[in-house]
Amino acid sequence: MSRIGKYPIEVPDGVDLVVSGQMVTVKGKLGELSTTMTDDVDIKQEGNLVNINPRGTSKRARQMWGTARSVINNLVVGVSEGFTKNLEVNGVGYRAQVQGKDLVMQLGFSHEVRHPIPEGIDIKCADQNHISISGFDKQQVGQTAAEIRSYRPPEPYKGKGVKYDNEYILRKEGKKK
Repeated sequence: MSRIGKYPIEVPDGVDLVVSGQMVTVKGKLGELSTTMTDDVDIKQEGNLVNINPRGTSKRARQMWGTARSVINNLVVGVSEGFTKNLEVNGVGYRAQVQGKDLVMQLGFSHEVRHPIPEGIDIKCADQNHISISGFDKQQVGQTAAEIRSYRPPEPYKGKGVKYDNEYILRKEGKKK
């Protein structure tokens, strides 16, 4: 039995969830998201609770049970609260700032790195070393954070680069004489 899938999803006030067959559409104060679930799961809405059950006993149905519950829960949380990822820029002369519709970063290259801000994503720089990425689509927020981090991933000797704020860099010892 799925430990995630067996729990119902509670839809908060101000969020409209519509189930039509395998299509789930969620509207909230931050936006509208929709997804199509696989035929291996059965989605039932009862008041402000949504229950997901597998349609059979096959391995795929049991796998998709927890996955479908997590995806729908992420849609509900996204349109009601949103998601945020925080990045930290470490290094001498490394800095980031938002200019218009671009995130401009100096990361030790001979040129500045410009990352266009996608639609539905909000990027803020509280100071030159912290980047906050927020939006209502969890996948898009995570993908944007991963793309920004990929310009200069943290290196293990001095810890320079772009890292997640909760990421731990395993440090290595340098050369010995």
